Amino acid sequence: MTPPDRPTGPTDDGVAHRRSSAPPRAELLVATALKGLAAMYRPDAHELVQTARGSAGPSGPRLVPEGSNLRYAAIVALGLHLTDPADQRRVLQGETAASLTAYLVAQAGGHRDPGAVALVAWAAAEVSGQCDAALFARLRAWLTDPAPLPTVDVSWMLTAAVAARHLGDTAEVADLASRRLLAAQGPRGIFPHVIPAASQGRWRAHVGCYADQVYPVQALARYAAATSHQPALAASNACAATVCSLQGPQGQWWWHYDVRDGSVVEGFPVYSVHQHAMGPMAFLDLLECGGDDHRAEVALGLGWLETHPEVLDGLVDERLGVVWRKVGRREPPKAVRRLSAVTTSLRPGLRLPGLDRAFPPVTVDHECRPYELGWLLYAWLRPSGLAAAEAAREGEPSGAR
Repeated sequence: MTPPDRPTGPTDDGVAHRRSSAPPRAELLVATALKGLAAMYRPDAHELVQTARGSAGPSGPRLVPEGSNLRYAAIVALGLHLTDPADQRRVLQGETAASLTAYLVAQAGGHRDPGAVALVAWAAAEVSGQCDAALFARLRAWLTDPAPLPTVDVSWMLTAAVAARHLGDTAEVADLASRRLLAAQGPRGIFPHVIPAASQGRWRAHVGCYADQVYPVQALARYAAATSHQPALAASNACAATVCSLQGPQGQWWWHYDVRDGSVVEGFPVYSVHQHAMGPMAFLDLLECGGDDHRAEVALGLGWLETHPEVLDGLVDERLGVVWRKVGRREPPKAVRRLSAVTTSLRPGLRLPGLDRAFPPVTVDHECRPYELGWLLYAWLRPSGLAAAEAAREGEPSGAR
């Protein structure tokens, strides 16, 4: 299935109010996420697992947790912070999002992953009201080093700096990160996977994934709202407009985009987290920060969880507390992605014929990662999620088109 063109035509109080005002579909997902996260937390180590895989058990399907991940733990802290303290303690077996964040700050001190350090700095600011000077010093060092950085990591650095701006001196980190992002953006608003893009090599330099778009949309919109930096808002709007113009007819957020002309390089997999969390989080933040209104696309994307045409299997398992990770092609690992990157590197839009027949998108990945559920909470329990819910209840754009 080739991705078609889109057809025309937080505060500390009021958590209960936000929960009760969420759209019914999002309300169900929030409850599902809280259940799933409780199964993904390891209290002995104050960690969130890397993933939980669906497996057959003697009493039916069950989740098998694997590994641990600092990034994911920070994202879960950001999401859980917006829930009732009683929910936090149920998920974290007596801990709260703030106490979890304190453990994460200690772990991040010597961590070598820039993205993880940025997320922990962001969580420390929003969850604990702290600007950790040591973490921001490390972010500054990475940003002043000419070595390539992932676009996602740079975006999180900018968001962290904006979140902590009233708690400490983060202006230089914000300036460095915003400059990197703005310099990397393509003519149609699309961002590459790595900055500078050429560091990816010839066959991949033109490709940016969906995450490489939504995190800059969020970061630049927040930076613009905090500083009145109009080029940042324009860049955020441009990226969102291109990605939304390419949304699939059932709300699919496609996977890979061409930085040069803003076209789709490869549509699959379609990731559930993009539909229920990352898209809503970024585009609702953009609206809240004074940018363009993409609530119709947000609602349509959320609806894909129920109306997905690619498979008959359900994607939300309320009993296990998960949303299954993605719908992908039946193919050798990442084969079509690699082929599409190579062919489009030769000419934008160039694709081998017959790929959709040879590798149809008919498989469900029965895996769920805690960050997916953390972002789900963050998307729908923040004021921007509440605003979207209230608009829907008042009869504003519902996503039908």
